[in-house]
Amino acid sequence: MNKNELERLADIRIKEAEILLQADCYHGAYYLAGYALECLLKACIAKQVKAFDFPDKKLANDSYTHDLSKLVVTAGLKLQLQQKERQDAVFKSNWKTVNDWSEEDRYDCDIEKEEAYDLFNAITDNTSGILLWLKNYL
Repeated sequence: MNKNELERLADIRIKEAEILLQADCYHGAYYLAGYALECLLKACIAKQVKAFDFPDKKLANDSYTHDLSKLVVTAGLKLQLQQKERQDAVFKSNWKTVNDWSEEDRYDCDIEKEEAYDLFNAITDNTSGILLWLKNYL
């Protein structure tokens, strides 16, 4: 999977999450919204890999996680994240919401409407959303 495919997949998953929210399917919406963010972080990592270069083993190994905080570090965006959090309190709150997501949430049967909307909005907010911020690094 390459950078462009990961970006496209992120767009698809966030659209699917929105459709599921509108259909009151909060469990799937929550999981797919977080997965969209994971895909975009992995696209940021993929940008670091040059065509025909032998991949760095640590970068490759560190990319195989679903932990969003670890993916931010692997993408080389930790300092930028910290700076953005200092500059924008809404963004900081959005990151806190997003950082609670886990791939294990796909097994959670107790995700409520508010939790799903909070995650979706933290990711897609037009001024302080995590997707908007990440797109600066693609």
